[in-house]
This record gives sequence, structure tokens and C-alpha cells, in this order.
Amino acid sequence: MGHNDIIAELPTYDSDQKKAASHDDIGHTSSSPEEGVVGTIVGAELSDFEKQKAAAGHAHFHRLGWKRLTVVMIVEAIALGSLSLPSSFATLGMVAGVILCIGIGLIAIYTSYIVGQVKLKFPHMTTYADAGMLMMGRFGYELFGAMFVLLLTFLTASHCLTGTIAFQSITESNVCSIVFGVVSAILLFALAIPPSFTEMAILGYVDFVSILLAIGITIIGTGIQSNSAPGGLANVNWSAWPKENINFSEAFIAVSNIAFAYTFAMCQFSFMDEMHTPRHYTKSIYALGMIEIVIYTLTGALIYAFVGQDVESPALLSAGHTMSRVAFGVALPVIFISGSINTTVLARYIHGRIFKKSIIRFINTKTGWLTWLGVLLAIIIVAWIIAEAIPLFSDLLSIMAALFISGFTFYIPSMMWFMLLREGKWHAKENLFISLLNAAIFFIGVVLLVGGMYSSITDIRHNFQSGTMRGAFTCG
Repeated sequence: MGHNDIIAELPTYDSDQKKAASHDDIGHTSSSPEEGVVGTIVGAELSDFEKQKAAAGHAHFHRLGWKRLTVVMIVEAIALGSLSLPSSFATLGMVAGVILCIGIGLIAIYTSYIVGQVKLKFPHMTTYADAGMLMMGRFGYELFGAMFVLLLTFLTASHCLTGTIAFQSITESNVCSIVFGVVSAILLFALAIPPSFTEMAILGYVDFVSILLAIGITIIGTGIQSNSAPGGLANVNWSAWPKENINFSEAFIAVSNIAFAYTFAMCQFSFMDEMHTPRHYTKSIYALGMIEIVIYTLTGALIYAFVGQDVESPALLSAGHTMSRVAFGVALPVIFISGSINTTVLARYIHGRIFKKSIIRFINTKTGWLTWLGVLLAIIIVAWIIAEAIPLFSDLLSIMAALFISGFTFYIPSMMWFMLLREGKWHAKENLFISLLNAAIFFIGVVLLVGGMYSSITDIRHNFQSGTMRGAFTCG
């Protein structure tokens, strides 16, 4: 099957040249050719009402500008990952922690750039699954689609777990953790109901302020606590080098957690598909990438320097009794808004695939809304089950990084360059450097996949046996 045959199977998409000429960044569009929109519902005989709904739905889901895209990507990316970084620094040491934060961040910017270039070259693609179709036919479509679904489900689960930890810390009550898990799941469901990323971006401003305040409170709290302790900051047991007697599993989980923090590439097809001018995506990924590198490096380094080897994961637990509760309270918006973005992306993929040839996929009819809510509810229930089954924050993040982030952020984008973007032979003079770079990124992704899964399974088994992790579906 050639590229042209495959593209014919993918949903059609109006490229920059076919879209309205007049847009502002808030997303207003001057026109939308009704006949082009109707053509996206393959083989359907539509009534006038259905044509109107299809045209309105298409316009509604193509209003995203690069500034709001940056906000949406910040919301999706800068959340849980930053809370695990100080414990990774404690394992790897200050030097390795800083190098990995900056190095993996730069790689993530590059691979996200590749993903965007693929989207521009093949504008019919709307998800990672469509990229799999281009690369490996139907097998690739199903494989990448399954990875996409599982990763976003795990991400939603991790936010559900963090919500449970936050409520336990804030309330200090004897209420069973399962109850807080259910409350977290309900909040994630409610916030994921708006189906458009343009609408979700409005919550993003609250989210960004929330995470900055939470991190700032944690840094200040740990700094004050350390300065007040006997010996002050000079007595904090942090080190420039990896901790003593570190084993392979501990080191790899720490590396995996840093890799997990840079996850924005996996949602990029979905986000760009809603942009009114997709070629502006580069502004968003450069802005997001640099913001992430600065926040992650400072968060990991400062909190580790203030707390030392005893830093907890998530890091908000290390701010002291009162400050920790305040930080978790301030962090509640980011926990649930960021989680809801992942849930919305996943629900859009599943709902769009189920109703690919129907106006129901535009979610602007009664049936569209009912099916949308049903898909959201199913995702939330599965995510809650995962959160209760793997109730340790670092291990849950490590499993996600190993199984999925290794692909979406590392080896799959490098494969895309070789299979979809490369022009000429890989060893040609003009391609040699970029070929070697992508080969190295592919290797990093495979190592993260194999080593990360081994380490995560080993660590989970050890934590269950030693009793340091509460049992699945139990109060804690």
C-alpha cells in the first residue's frame, strides 16, 4: 500500500491554504466551505440540518492559535512530571540531574519539531495512529493507536492518584483513600466535558498559575525548613554525585521520571489538528520546551538542595506539615485541569474513531453529547482502577515513561524522520549528521523502554514485599 492509498483512508483536513484567510489568535474564522466539511463524512447522504451541524462543528474545532496552543501544551505537560524531579535528583545526584533535565528537554523539543513537520507534510493525519498507518500500514495504525490510548489512560490515572494524595495531605482525615480517589475521578470527569482545546485553554491560565505557585511554595517551604534546622542549609545531605549503593532499578526509575516530564509530543497531532494555522506550531514548542527546561531544572535542583536525600515524591510532601498542605491546596487546579486535558485528548480520539463517518463526532447534537459523556465516563473508570492498582507515584510514572514515552518522545519521531521526512540516502553528505542524531535518539528510546520496564517491575515487587506501598484497592 503506497502513501497515496493510505492517505485516502485518513480523515480529510483543510490545510492552511484551504482555510479562511482571516484569523486572529483567539480563533475567529471568516468562512468555512460547507461542501469541504461535508466531504469529511465519507459516503454519507446528509440532510440540510446535518450539513449545517457538520460545518458548524468543523469551524468550532479549528479555532486554536499558537498562543493558546502554548497554554494548552503547558497545561498538558507541566504538572505531575515536575513533582517527581527532586527525588530523581536525590537518586542521580545534582550533576547528572541537571544534565539530564537539560539534555532530555532539548531532545524533546527536537522530536516534537519532527512530529510537527510530519503533520505539515501529511495534513490529513489527526493522531499518532494515523502516523502509524503511514509508517507500517494497518498494523502501525492499531499499534500506535493502542499505545496512545494506554498512555493517556495511565496519565489520567496518575492525576487521579495525585488527587488522592493531595486530599489526604490537605484534610489529614481518616477517610479511606479510595473515597478520595473517587472524588478525584469525578472532578477529572467534570473538567474534561468541554471537547474543544480552545475552550480548555481558558482553564489553562488558572492551571499555569497554580503549578507555579505550588512549586514556588514548595521551594520556599523547603528552604525555610532547611535553614531553620540545626546546621542550616550547610547541613543538608545533598550531593553532586549519585547516592551511595545505588542499584540499576533505582537509577533507571529516576531517569524514566525525568523523561516522563517531557511528554508533549504525543498529543501534538491532536493539538495541531485544531489549529487554524498549523505551521505556527514551532512557536509553541520552542516556548514550551524552554519553559519546561527552566522550571524542571530549577525545581529539581533547588528542592533537592534544600531537602537532600530524604526528599519525597511527589515533592510537595517535602515542604513541611503546614506548607505541604498549602502547596497541595494551591496545586489542586493543576492536578485536575492537566489531567482533564489528557482525558479530553483521549476521548476525542476514541469518539472520533467510533463516529468517524457521522456528524455525531462534532459533539454538537444530543446524540453527540450523550456518546461523548459515555466515552469520558468509561475512560475515567478505567483510570481510577489503574490508580488504585498501582498506588505508588514514582513507579506509575516510570511505567508510563518506559512503555510509552520512550516511543512517543524518542524512537517513533526518529523513525518518522527516516521513513517520512528524509530526502535522499541517509548517508548522503547533507543527511549524515541528522541521520546519526536520529539513530542516537532511537537508541535512547529503546534503552528507556527495556531498562525502564525491568526497573519498574523490580521496584514495584520490592515495594509490595517490603510494605512501603499500600496494597491495591485498600485504604491508606
